[in-house]
Amino acid sequence: MAAFNPQFTIGVLGGGQLGRMLIQSGINLDLNFHILDPDPQAPCAQIARFTQGKLTDYETVMAFGNTCDIITIEIENVNTKALTDLEKAGKKVFPQPAVIELIQDKRLQKQFFTDNQIPTAPFMLVSNKEDVIKQTHFLPAVNKLGKEGYDGRGVQVIKTESDLHKAFDAPGLLEKWIPFEKEIAVIVSRNAMGEVAAYPAVEMVFHPEANLVEYLFSPAQIDAKISIRAEAIARKVITELNMIGLLAVEMFVTKEGEVLVNEVAPRPHNSGHQTIEGNVTSQYEQHLRAILNLPAGSTALRAPSAMVNLLGEEGFTGNACYEGLEEVLKVEGIHVHLYGKKITKPYRKMGHVTIVDSNPDSLKKKANFVKQTLKVKA
Repeated sequence: MAAFNPQFTIGVLGGGQLGRMLIQSGINLDLNFHILDPDPQAPCAQIARFTQGKLTDYETVMAFGNTCDIITIEIENVNTKALTDLEKAGKKVFPQPAVIELIQDKRLQKQFFTDNQIPTAPFMLVSNKEDVIKQTHFLPAVNKLGKEGYDGRGVQVIKTESDLHKAFDAPGLLEKWIPFEKEIAVIVSRNAMGEVAAYPAVEMVFHPEANLVEYLFSPAQIDAKISIRAEAIARKVITELNMIGLLAVEMFVTKEGEVLVNEVAPRPHNSGHQTIEGNVTSQYEQHLRAILNLPAGSTALRAPSAMVNLLGEEGFTGNACYEGLEEVLKVEGIHVHLYGKKITKPYRKMGHVTIVDSNPDSLKKKANFVKQTLKVKA
């Protein structure tokens, strides 16, 4: 086996909290990082070599990529033409540009599921608002923008004709509303040797207004057969994509016990934050192992865990301060991660808290305590 030499540069498109936690994990392997982000105060700006620039600009991404040995992403909204040309020039780009390009467009993503017999909700492609208005027979449904929708943006629930005014006047899709029992996610990784590793399914609870994950529990409280089915689906998705890196596969569990893929994200994901303390190998280390073609780490649980997203409180915009931090830090098993964002605004992701506890009831109580006690204000 060849000796591992860490003396090369990993370029990351995106300097947000996911990049920050990737860097924190990479320090243990003595890895060098170069970050590109348009925000000079991005969470990664002060902890790695940093270049300010637009992620969707061809020339910017090309110039940045030429300073790196391996290029990866922490956000999908990037210039894939530049990444493709960098790949052609011999740069290693993971996930591969073709994968990023497919996942950037929810229309292509859904068609990929259908073409590869991956279970998903019935859907139809729409070109504009007028198209949606014509499909009253398909209601209740969810209207999703084809491109540039993320973190709950670009999604409108249209249950009745009175909701049709909320439809997007842009290319997208209309997806049948699924009366699901639970929303779960399985994170999988794959390296260049084709080795696939999967984390136990987690159960997600979404904020009713912001449409963001408010908190999650690991492992998901689901039947063993459903858990096995969800893992098999996630493994199939990353294998059919022939993707190298980390993939989060979000799924619905229906009242009938069916498992349907909702969406995927080709990078570390909000549904895997708890792996830092809750699993043997964090999702961030696993992503690095995958793109470096190193063996996958163990995905086993250390203990049941929960994750609470710290969102900016409604009605507060300005310099962030954290109320209740001392109170939550007094509780055993609580780990606070602040993202270094100086300015808070309503529902902005400012950090997360992981809770580890072997007792599921105690775990839920502590998660609720964190949610009610730790507030991000200005």
